[in-house]
Amino acid sequence: MKNQSVTNNLDWISVFIYITLVVMGWLNIYSSSLSLSADNSNILDLSQFYGKQLLSIGLTVPLIFIVLAADGKFYEKFASIIFVIALLSLAGLFVFGKTVKGQANWYSFGSFGLQPSEFAKAATALALAKYLSDVQVNLKDLNRQIQALGIIFLPILLIAPHDPGSALIYTMFFLVLYREGLPAWYLWTGFIAIVLFVLSLVFEPWAVALMALVGIVLVHLKSRIADRNLVASAIVFVLISGFVFSVDYVFDNVFKQHHRDRFNILLGKQVDMKGIGYNTNQSEIAIGSGGWFGKGFLEGTQTKGGFVPEQHTDYIFTTVGEEWGFFGCLVVIALFIGLIFRVIYLAERQKTKFSRVYGYCVAAVLFIHFFVNIAMVAGIFPTIGVPLPFFSYGGSGLWGFTILLFIFLKMDANKVNEW
Repeated sequence: MKNQSVTNNLDWISVFIYITLVVMGWLNIYSSSLSLSADNSNILDLSQFYGKQLLSIGLTVPLIFIVLAADGKFYEKFASIIFVIALLSLAGLFVFGKTVKGQANWYSFGSFGLQPSEFAKAATALALAKYLSDVQVNLKDLNRQIQALGIIFLPILLIAPHDPGSALIYTMFFLVLYREGLPAWYLWTGFIAIVLFVLSLVFEPWAVALMALVGIVLVHLKSRIADRNLVASAIVFVLISGFVFSVDYVFDNVFKQHHRDRFNILLGKQVDMKGIGYNTNQSEIAIGSGGWFGKGFLEGTQTKGGFVPEQHTDYIFTTVGEEWGFFGCLVVIALFIGLIFRVIYLAERQKTKFSRVYGYCVAAVLFIHFFVNIAMVAGIFPTIGVPLPFFSYGGSGLWGFTILLFIFLKMDANKVNEW
């Protein structure tokens, strides 16, 4: 009885937005691939990106039915096992991973490739939801905080050596922990650390430390219990100073050269329009040339000329900007925002904590991908290889996002039977 009405109870608004994004994504992949193809008359040509993506889209249909066919409690019951399998698949990359564009984050099966980090997002979301749904878990407790953070950092540690961009995505689970009671100082600490890191790349370390000291003194003077906070303020200043003066070492010795180049270009410390900054420069030209309503489908000169590298993957949004214009960009952005807010709305009306937490994880993952990709293409964020969900070329990405979303839609559809 539990699964007989699953399609009737499915949130068709979310499904409609999902289908719309997938179709629009394929149309843009088709357009951006034509400049690379000799014969573009057959959309089923598997030697072309659009043909391969169409096959991937076709395979999502049985994948969705498999996800929806499972009992709603299946994902909660086996969340830990799914998470362990995901971690093993990530660890296996160190031995069996295939190197693509300098990153060993793929498994190769002949002509077929699979990127486990795309599926590990759903597994991590399930594990986090499983842990936080335990009635004994209170995120005000330090031990519980460490355990919850461990669930997030395990995949980060396994992914970061191969693909720092994908590892960044997992930090958005911190927002979910905050929603479930994690003290706010965690988020503030992370935000301040990012600001200090960027400032230390722009200004001399001593100048940033001086700015931090002025800020700490002002906060200290305004405190009602200033005397009691004197030692704490001093400790904070020492920690901040140590962090600030270590930025240069980390930047020069931990970051790879292409990461350093991208930050330097973003911060205006380096101009390289023909090298590492070429992608961003060409994407800005392509988007700007679209005007208000675009040049028309298949009419983009920048797109047809192949001026934007990786336009069918990370830079797919440039095709939207050039061929569909500002209006088309607004439509795509509105669809993503609509889907994210719809997921949040559905998460709030869940009857179990497990499904609510998982729903927030889905919204967080979709948001960070959407935000970082658009910011990256617009030139206000370094190029770190984050795809646009349901839009960018790639079977693993499409399937990973589809599984992530439809597991939650299954939970939402099943909630009517949980009374």
